[in-house]
Amino acid sequence: MLSKIFSGATYGIDAYIVEVETNVEKQIPGFLVVGLPDNVVKESRERVTAAIKNCGLKFPVLKITVNLAPADIKKEGSSYDLPIAIGILAASEQLDHQFLESTVIVGELALDGKLRPIKGALPLTFQAKQQGFKNIILPSDSVKEASIVEGINVYGFESLYEVIEMLNGSGSISPVFTPKEEIFSAHSHYLDDFSDVKGQEQVKRALEVAAAGGHNILMIGPPGSGKSLLAKRIPSILPPLTFDEALETTKVHSVAGIMSKGQALIVERPFRNPHHTVSNAALVGGGSFPRPGEVSYAHHGVLFLDELPEFKRDVLEVMRQPLEDGKVTVSRAKMSLEFPAKFMLAAAMNPCPCGYYSDPTKNCTCSSVQIQKYMARISGPLLDRIDIHIEVPAVKYKELSSDAKGEPSANIRGRVEKARKIQHARFNSAKHIYCNAHMGTKEVRIFCALDTAGSELIKMAMTRLGLSARAYDRILKVSRTIADLEGSDSILSHHVSEAIQYRSLDRELWMKN
Repeated sequence: MLSKIFSGATYGIDAYIVEVETNVEKQIPGFLVVGLPDNVVKESRERVTAAIKNCGLKFPVLKITVNLAPADIKKEGSSYDLPIAIGILAASEQLDHQFLESTVIVGELALDGKLRPIKGALPLTFQAKQQGFKNIILPSDSVKEASIVEGINVYGFESLYEVIEMLNGSGSISPVFTPKEEIFSAHSHYLDDFSDVKGQEQVKRALEVAAAGGHNILMIGPPGSGKSLLAKRIPSILPPLTFDEALETTKVHSVAGIMSKGQALIVERPFRNPHHTVSNAALVGGGSFPRPGEVSYAHHGVLFLDELPEFKRDVLEVMRQPLEDGKVTVSRAKMSLEFPAKFMLAAAMNPCPCGYYSDPTKNCTCSSVQIQKYMARISGPLLDRIDIHIEVPAVKYKELSSDAKGEPSANIRGRVEKARKIQHARFNSAKHIYCNAHMGTKEVRIFCALDTAGSELIKMAMTRLGLSARAYDRILKVSRTIADLEGSDSILSHHVSEAIQYRSLDRELWMKN
């Protein structure tokens, strides 16, 4: 007898429906899975067989053929265990078929029939709803993130036996739904606060500008000046995630399988801090079956690269596309996938190998050749894509020993949120532009018009510093953000002056060397 069960698989951060066709016939007993399964899917034969038997159900001693359609797309992962088991039981007439016709089923089976969590529950549920399915069955540990989707019944189960009972009408379970208002009602609480930072007022101002416009920032200073301390506090001054941003971010984390147990939605902006030994694939995504990388995990959040020159040059260079386009395209012979990567890059570095070049209190032990080689590890094109470069000087003893607390993150975040509201209103009709840093060339020309004084100022900076056309656009974007923080509709000359100041610091370092 033939049965058809609907399941699903992820493709990038989206999903597609997979038909699990099971044929059971009276021939020499066997169990074959076809439809381009990988090794994990092939091994499902052993898990399914043991799970059915250990749940006290009858496993048919017949020839079983399972086809995963469409057959021309490679299937990977263990989420096909449950639909295959249900397909076998339905084909051997141990289940009622009616409920299955409008239901998507996904889940991994343990040998005792327990259900284990899967990756991509959120995009799978969205796809099931879009294609008109009324129900989706998932492991209970994955049901929380799926339950955020409205318009579809989401059922969570602990074991195969519970699923069978429900399908046969002997068990009762209600669908799970989590209102988004309930998730967003809890305010984000950050352990790290800017009130703990002594001094560094100029750097705090630069970070406020960066947060207000979503700009990339590079901090240059000696060891112990507080670069990492400041970077870890950036999420505390960023505005809360909107529902659309939270959905996009959650999809990435769901597909990667890094969601916390019982977490329905990511409501805090991600902060990712990869080590400088990270590989290309780990940073931007890749692999034989492409997976997202750190730049995508930081989507709508912060990617912090400490000791920037210590990263391999080829690793840094592959970041050019995500920094420019806000996405990563991973191409393979049989597929091409896109992962979102709109993140705020925060990077930190020393001014030289020993770290004390231009430090007023300690002598630098590096030669000019060593400093040049150290600085040359970061290419000009990459620096062009970093909007703000700020020096972080060593904190003086007087500031360190002071009992006075700095301005709390909540106050800074309040100003940042006001600036972001102005930007949301400005880009209301533009899709996927959430802040000034996301503006394209067209938007820059429309929203970043300068007066005569501002034009003369930026012309002089371009000539003297030898900045590129990309750096010109970056200055305009930062100027627009500074004006937004002041609530100014027009970009004035002092806005441009401050933006140029943030842009010129790295050029001064390069010219000195």
